Amino acid sequence: MSQDHSQTQTNEAETLEDDHVELSSVDAQEPATADVAALQAEIETLKEEVANAQEQVLRASAEMQNARRRAQQDVEKAHKFALDKFVGDMLPVADNLERALEAANGQQGSFEAIVEGVELTLKSMTDGLKRHNVEAVDPAGEPFDPQLHQAMSMVPDPNVEPNTVINVFQRGYTLNGRLVRPAMVVVSKAE
Repeated sequence: MSQDHSQTQTNEAETLEDDHVELSSVDAQEPATADVAALQAEIETLKEEVANAQEQVLRASAEMQNARRRAQQDVEKAHKFALDKFVGDMLPVADNLERALEAANGQQGSFEAIVEGVELTLKSMTDGLKRHNVEAVDPAGEPFDPQLHQAMSMVPDPNVEPNTVINVFQRGYTLNGRLVRPAMVVVSKAE
Protein backbone atom coordinates (compact mmCIF):
# COMPACT_ATOMS: atom_id res chain seq x y z
CA MET A 1 0.00 0.00 0.00
CA SER A 2 2.74 2.22 0.65
CA GLN A 3 3.80 1.87 -2.88
CA ASP A 4 0.31 2.60 -4.07
CA HIS A 5 0.12 5.60 -1.80
CA SER A 6 3.39 7.03 -3.04
CA GLN A 7 2.34 6.34 -6.63
CA THR A 8 -0.86 8.25 -5.99
CA GLN A 9 1.04 11.15 -4.47
CA THR A 10 3.39 11.23 -7.43
CA ASN A 11 0.44 11.25 -9.83
CA GLU A 12 -1.21 14.03 -7.84
CA ALA A 13 2.00 16.04 -7.90
CA GLU A 14 2.33 15.64 -11.66
CA THR A 15 -1.29 16.64 -12.12
CA LEU A 16 -0.73 19.74 -10.00
CA GLU A 17 2.37 20.60 -12.01
CA ASP A 18 0.49 20.10 -15.27
CA ASP A 19 -2.31 22.34 -14.01
CA HIS A 20 0.27 24.94 -12.97
CA VAL A 21 1.95 24.77 -16.40
CA GLU A 22 -1.42 25.12 -18.12
CA LEU A 23 -2.32 28.09 -15.91
CA SER A 24 1.08 29.68 -16.53
CA SER A 25 0.76 29.32 -20.28
CA VAL A 26 -2.80 30.71 -20.19
CA ASP A 27 -1.53 33.66 -18.13
CA ALA A 28 1.35 34.13 -20.57
CA GLN A 29 -1.00 33.94 -23.56
CA GLU A 30 -3.34 36.60 -22.22
CA PRO A 31 -0.68 39.38 -22.28
CA ALA A 32 0.58 38.15 -25.66
CA THR A 33 -2.96 38.27 -27.06
CA ALA A 34 -3.38 41.78 -25.63
CA ASP A 35 -0.02 42.83 -27.15
CA VAL A 36 -1.01 41.40 -30.53
CA ALA A 37 -4.32 43.25 -30.42
CA ALA A 38 -2.54 46.50 -29.50
CA LEU A 39 0.03 45.99 -32.26
CA GLN A 40 -2.70 45.25 -34.81
CA ALA A 41 -4.51 48.42 -33.78
CA GLU A 42 -1.27 50.38 -34.14
CA ILE A 43 -0.66 48.79 -37.56
CA GLU A 44 -4.14 49.85 -38.67
CA THR A 45 -3.50 53.38 -37.42
CA LEU A 46 -0.17 53.50 -39.25
CA LYS A 47 -1.78 52.16 -42.43
CA GLU A 48 -4.34 54.98 -42.26
CA GLU A 49 -1.56 57.54 -41.73
CA VAL A 50 0.38 56.13 -44.70
CA ALA A 51 -2.76 56.26 -46.85
CA ASN A 52 -3.35 59.88 -45.79
CA ALA A 53 0.27 60.77 -46.48
CA GLN A 54 0.10 59.15 -49.93
CA GLU A 55 -3.07 61.08 -50.70
CA GLN A 56 -1.41 64.34 -49.62
CA VAL A 57 1.62 63.58 -51.80
CA LEU A 58 -0.65 62.90 -54.78
CA ARG A 59 -2.54 66.16 -54.20
CA ALA A 60 0.71 68.12 -53.84
CA SER A 61 2.03 66.53 -57.02
CA ALA A 62 -1.16 67.42 -58.88
CA GLU A 63 -0.97 71.01 -57.59
CA MET A 64 2.66 71.24 -58.75
CA GLN A 65 1.73 69.96 -62.21
CA ASN A 66 -1.14 72.44 -62.44
CA ALA A 67 1.08 75.32 -61.31
CA ARG A 68 3.79 74.29 -63.78
CA ARG A 69 1.22 74.07 -66.60
CA ARG A 70 -0.25 77.49 -65.73
CA ALA A 71 3.23 79.04 -65.62
CA GLN A 72 4.09 77.52 -68.99
CA GLN A 73 0.85 78.86 -70.48
CA ASP A 74 1.59 82.31 -69.04
CA VAL A 75 5.07 82.28 -70.58
CA GLU A 76 3.68 81.17 -73.93
CA LYS A 77 1.09 83.96 -73.84
CA ALA A 78 3.75 86.50 -72.85
CA HIS A 79 5.95 85.45 -75.79
CA LYS A 80 3.02 85.38 -78.16
CA PHE A 81 1.67 88.80 -77.23
CA ALA A 82 4.89 90.56 -76.15
CA LEU A 83 4.82 92.84 -79.18
CA ASP A 84 1.09 93.50 -79.03
CA LYS A 85 1.41 97.03 -77.63
CA PHE A 86 4.38 97.79 -79.84
CA VAL A 87 2.47 96.75 -82.96
CA GLY A 88 -0.46 98.87 -81.80
CA ASP A 89 1.83 101.89 -81.57
CA MET A 90 3.41 101.24 -84.99
CA LEU A 91 0.12 100.88 -86.88
CA PRO A 92 -0.55 104.65 -86.87
CA VAL A 93 2.91 105.08 -88.43
CA ALA A 94 1.88 102.81 -91.30
CA ASP A 95 -1.38 104.76 -91.61
CA ASN A 96 0.50 108.06 -91.80
CA LEU A 97 2.86 106.71 -94.46
CA GLU A 98 -0.13 105.59 -96.54
CA ARG A 99 -1.66 109.08 -96.21
CA ALA A 100 1.65 110.67 -97.24
CA LEU A 101 1.74 108.49 -100.37
CA GLU A 102 -1.86 109.39 -101.19
CA ALA A 103 -1.03 113.07 -100.77
CA ALA A 104 2.03 112.71 -103.02
CA ASN A 105 -0.04 111.06 -105.75
CA GLY A 106 -2.81 113.65 -105.52
CA GLN A 107 -0.61 116.75 -105.52
CA GLN A 108 2.06 116.46 -108.19
CA GLY A 109 3.44 119.97 -107.79
CA SER A 110 3.36 120.53 -104.02
CA PHE A 111 5.70 118.68 -101.73
CA GLU A 112 4.74 120.62 -98.62
CA ALA A 113 1.93 118.16 -97.84
CA ILE A 114 4.34 115.25 -98.29
CA VAL A 115 6.96 116.82 -96.04
CA GLU A 116 4.35 117.56 -93.40
CA GLY A 117 3.02 113.99 -93.60
CA VAL A 118 6.49 112.49 -93.28
CA GLU A 119 7.28 114.76 -90.32
CA LEU A 120 4.07 113.66 -88.58
CA THR A 121 4.91 110.04 -89.32
CA LEU A 122 8.40 110.41 -87.89
CA LYS A 123 7.03 112.09 -84.76
CA SER A 124 4.40 109.36 -84.36
CA MET A 125 7.02 106.66 -84.71
CA THR A 126 9.47 108.35 -82.33
CA ASP A 127 6.74 108.74 -79.71
CA GLY A 128 5.77 105.07 -80.08
CA LEU A 129 9.38 103.98 -79.67
CA LYS A 130 9.82 106.13 -76.56
CA ARG A 131 6.72 104.58 -74.96
CA HIS A 132 8.48 101.22 -75.29
CA ASN A 133 11.78 102.50 -73.82
CA VAL A 134 13.52 102.71 -77.19
CA GLU A 135 15.88 105.68 -77.17
CA ALA A 136 17.75 107.13 -80.14
CA VAL A 137 21.54 107.39 -80.03
CA ASP A 138 22.36 110.62 -81.91
CA PRO A 139 25.92 111.44 -80.87
CA ALA A 140 26.78 114.44 -83.08
CA GLY A 141 29.46 116.52 -81.32
CA GLU A 142 30.07 113.89 -78.61
CA PRO A 143 33.28 111.92 -78.04
CA PHE A 144 33.38 108.64 -79.97
CA ASP A 145 32.21 105.67 -77.84
CA PRO A 146 32.84 102.25 -79.41
CA GLN A 147 30.17 100.77 -77.12
CA LEU A 148 27.47 102.91 -78.80
CA HIS A 149 28.97 104.07 -82.11
CA GLN A 150 30.30 102.41 -85.24
CA ALA A 151 32.91 104.51 -87.05
CA MET A 152 32.27 104.49 -90.81
CA SER A 153 35.19 106.77 -91.57
CA MET A 154 37.67 109.14 -89.98
CA VAL A 155 38.15 112.65 -91.34
CA PRO A 156 40.72 115.26 -90.30
CA ASP A 157 38.97 118.32 -88.86
CA PRO A 158 41.01 121.07 -87.18
CA ASN A 159 37.85 122.66 -85.73
CA VAL A 160 37.07 119.78 -83.31
CA GLU A 161 38.97 117.54 -80.92
CA PRO A 162 40.24 114.23 -82.31
CA ASN A 163 37.87 111.24 -81.75
CA THR A 164 34.79 113.46 -81.83
CA VAL A 165 31.70 112.46 -83.80
CA ILE A 166 31.32 115.05 -86.55
CA ASN A 167 28.56 113.45 -88.63
CA VAL A 168 25.89 110.80 -88.03
CA PHE A 169 24.97 108.65 -91.05
CA GLN A 170 22.40 106.63 -89.17
CA ARG A 171 21.17 106.99 -85.61
CA GLY A 172 21.55 104.06 -83.23
CA TYR A 173 18.95 102.81 -80.76
CA THR A 174 18.87 101.32 -77.28
CA LEU A 175 16.07 99.28 -75.73
CA ASN A 176 15.88 99.60 -71.94
CA GLY A 177 19.49 100.78 -71.93
CA ARG A 178 20.80 97.88 -74.05
CA LEU A 179 22.18 98.67 -77.50
CA VAL A 180 19.97 97.44 -80.33
CA ARG A 181 21.83 99.13 -83.17
CA PRO A 182 24.97 101.28 -82.99
CA ALA A 183 25.01 104.75 -84.50
CA MET A 184 26.98 104.88 -87.76
CA VAL A 185 29.22 107.92 -87.51
CA VAL A 186 32.09 109.88 -89.01
CA VAL A 187 34.83 110.56 -86.47
CA SER A 188 37.39 113.36 -86.48
CA LYS A 189 41.09 112.53 -86.40
CA ALA A 190 44.20 114.56 -85.78
CA GLU A 191 45.90 115.94 -88.90
